[in-house]
Amino acid sequence: MNRHLLCLLLAATTLRAEVKLPSIFTDGMVLQQQQLVRVWGTGEVGEDVKVTFGDQSHNSVTDPNGKWSITLNPMNANATPADLVVMGKNTITIKNVLVGEVWICSGQSNMQWTVKQAGNAEVEIAAAKHPHIRMFNVERSPSMTPQADCKGAWKEATSGNVGDFSAVGYFFGRHLHQVLKVPVGLINTSWGGTRIEAWTSHDSLAERPCAQDLLADWKDHVGKWDAAKEQAAFEKRKTDWQALVKKMDEENAKLPADKKKTKPQAPRPPDDPAKTPHHPSVLFNGMVAPLVPYGIKGAIWYQGESNQKRAFQYQELLPTLINDWRKQWTDAFSFYIVQLANFGNGKPVTKDPGVADTWAELQEAQTLTAQTLDKCGIAIINDIGEQNDIHPKNKQEVGRRLALWALAKDYGKEGAEYCGPLYQSSVIQADKVRIQFTHTGTGLKTRDGGEPKHFQIAGADKKWVWAKAKIEGNEVVVWSESVPQPVGVRYAWASWPEGANLMNAEGLPASCFRTDDFLPSTLGVVSPFKENVPAKP
Repeated sequence: MNRHLLCLLLAATTLRAEVKLPSIFTDGMVLQQQQLVRVWGTGEVGEDVKVTFGDQSHNSVTDPNGKWSITLNPMNANATPADLVVMGKNTITIKNVLVGEVWICSGQSNMQWTVKQAGNAEVEIAAAKHPHIRMFNVERSPSMTPQADCKGAWKEATSGNVGDFSAVGYFFGRHLHQVLKVPVGLINTSWGGTRIEAWTSHDSLAERPCAQDLLADWKDHVGKWDAAKEQAAFEKRKTDWQALVKKMDEENAKLPADKKKTKPQAPRPPDDPAKTPHHPSVLFNGMVAPLVPYGIKGAIWYQGESNQKRAFQYQELLPTLINDWRKQWTDAFSFYIVQLANFGNGKPVTKDPGVADTWAELQEAQTLTAQTLDKCGIAIINDIGEQNDIHPKNKQEVGRRLALWALAKDYGKEGAEYCGPLYQSSVIQADKVRIQFTHTGTGLKTRDGGEPKHFQIAGADKKWVWAKAKIEGNEVVVWSESVPQPVGVRYAWASWPEGANLMNAEGLPASCFRTDDFLPSTLGVVSPFKENVPAKP
C-alpha cells in the first residue's frame, strides 16, 4: 500500500477514535451545584468512555451515532479548582473546574453591552478580582439548522478579562456571588439588534398561531432572494449616496459651521435572509441548542427593543420562548426578564395623554409574562433609562435588580422586597378609580415626595386626560373632574414617561400599567415585513 495513503488512513482512524467534548466543557468551567449534571460528547461508535470528577466516576458507551453522555450526581458548591477527566481511547483533562451557580444571560444589545461600555467602567474593571465568577461568551453564529457545538471559552472575572463580559450578566453574577459566597458561572449568549423569534426553536414557533404569518413571510423572502439583483441595487444606492455626499461636502465647504448640513447614513449592503441573525430560530440553532442540556439554575433575559412594533404579538412570543427553553432543558428553570428602560425612542416627549406607544405596549407584554408564568420575574428599570440612548449605562443596578429576584425566589432570601409595585386590580368608585398593587414592600411613596405623577384617565369615549392621584395606604386613587364616569387608568404609558415617580419604600419603581381593555396599537402586526403600519389610538 502507498505509504502516504497508509498514513492518511491511520490519521483518519485516530481522528475517529478521539473522544471529544463540546466547547462549553473547557478549562475554567462552572458546574451547577445540587442537581444532576450531564456531561456529553462524541467518540468512535462502541467506544468505552469514563468520566471522573472528584470522588465520582461514571461510564458510558458511544451509541450508533457516535454520541455518549453521563450524569454526575448532585454536588455541593466548591470553590477549590478540580480536574474533570474524560477517558476513551484518548484522555481529556479539563482543569480549574468549580461547582456553584450557573445562569444563562441572553437577549439583544443591552445584554451584549460590555463592562467596558458601562458606567464607571474604569473603576469596575480595576476592582474585578473575582476568580470564582466566570463567564462563557458564546461566539455569535446564526444557523439554519440546530448545531451540536458553538465556539467560546470560560474566563475568570479579572481586570484583564471582565471588560469584555456582558455588563448585566457580570453585575447580576457579582451580586449573587457576594451574597451566596459560592462560585458563579455565567453563559452569555446575546446579539445586538436581534428579535425574539430568532432565539426560539422552529418547532415551538410552528405551534403558535401568532407566528404563522411571520414564518410564511420569511420562507417567501428566502425563496425570492436574488443575490446578484440585490447586490446590483445596493451598488446603485451606494453610488447615488457617494454623489450626494460629494455634493454636500462642496456645499458645506462654503457654509459656516452652524449652517452645515448633516450627511445621510451610508446605505447598508444586502442582508441574505438565509444568513441574517434576524431569521426565525437561527440564534436558537447556533447559540442556544449547543448549550442544551448543560446544567443551569436559570436564565436572565434583556430583549424586546427590536420587537416593539409587534408588542401585542410579544405577549405570546415571550412565553413561547420561555416554555421552549424549559422544554429543551426538561427543566422549568427560573427565568427573569428585564423590562425595557425608559427611553425617548427617537420621538419628541409628548405632553398629550392618550398617545399610542409601542414601547409601553412591549413593557406591558413583558410584565404580563412575568405575572402569568411560574418561576418568572421582572426587573423594572424605568427610572434609570437615558432619553437619547437606548443603552442605559447603569448596568450595575439592572444586574442587582435581577439578582434580587433570584435571591428571593431561588435562594430563599425573601426578607426584603425584590420588585417594584406591579398592578394587581382596580375598583371604580363613582368618579374615582382605586388601584391595588403587589410588591408594595413597606409602603408606596413617590421618588420626589410629591403627588404621584403621569397618571391619565378616560371614560367610555376613550378620551384620555391627565389625572390627579394620591397614595392611600398601599393603594393609589386616581380621578379627574373632567371624567365623571371613568373606565380606565394608565400610568407611565410612554417610552419616556417624564415625571413618573411611583415606587415602594425600598426604592424600586412601579411598572407602567393600564386598567383599560382598549385594543392596543400593535394588535394584528405579526410579521417584521408588515411592521410599518399606522398606530391605532
